[in-house]
Amino acid sequence: MTIFNLGSINADLFYRVPHLPGPGETLSCSSHTRGLGGKGANMSVAAARAASRVVHVGAVGPDGGWAVERLMEYGVDTRHISRLDTATGHAIIAVDDAGENNIILYPGANRAITDPMIAAALAEAGPDDLFLFQNETSGQTEAATKAKALGMSVAYAAAPFDAAAVSGVLPLLDILVLNAVEARQLEAATGRTLQDLPTRHAVVTLGGDGCRWIDNGAGTERTFPAFPVKPVDTTGAGDTFTGYLLAALDRGMPMPQAITLGQRAAAIMVTRVGTADVIPDLKDVQDARLG
Repeated sequence: MTIFNLGSINADLFYRVPHLPGPGETLSCSSHTRGLGGKGANMSVAAARAASRVVHVGAVGPDGGWAVERLMEYGVDTRHISRLDTATGHAIIAVDDAGENNIILYPGANRAITDPMIAAALAEAGPDDLFLFQNETSGQTEAATKAKALGMSVAYAAAPFDAAAVSGVLPLLDILVLNAVEARQLEAATGRTLQDLPTRHAVVTLGGDGCRWIDNGAGTERTFPAFPVKPVDTTGAGDTFTGYLLAALDRGMPMPQAITLGQRAAAIMVTRVGTADVIPDLKDVQDARLG
């Protein structure tokens, strides 16, 4: 089986700062690095490192060849990443000494993906495959509709959060992944609890408090405790969790085991500085002593 991921590809520009800047504040940073990022790229790398076959559907600009090559190095199928005239997306990421971050995002080529690009990729997909997407590209609703018509399982990571975007795709979803803040925003925007949503599974990441799984098909709910680690950089942890979660489901693992595997991967991720380039591989995750 294959995960087809309609996802963003960014250059992540990291700046280490003593604290996150406030309004009107100018800060000097102690270091600067460039890495591969974007929620889509992060999730593709995580799923590939979790031993799934991953086809990334996306776009870069003339300056993005290095990002495509990096994805290939990490085991992602890049045949459906288009090269466009629009600049590659990028993110400016400030990380403080406590590991917290804030991010300024320029979407670039991620928002220039067209329906024919998506259709060409999904022409290779079938009902045994999984379709994943986030809110950092164009073509989301159209792609999810095509995937659903093919009988694929459809998963959505609801970030960056936009109530209209999430509401527009909810009827198409089998799996919704979001964090605690996004969950509250969605419930406020729709006037519905997660238990009332049409999606079969809702998985809510709670940071240091663990993870919450709502199975609306069975009418059950379960909370998973977090693995205790000391974070140095939380950037990409949620993406790592999602990639590992879906890879585990794609490989036939039950949801509780898939969530636990995703939590282990995310726990390792927050002890590393960076995004896609430092996502742990499956052996790292299985061998790690956590908690």
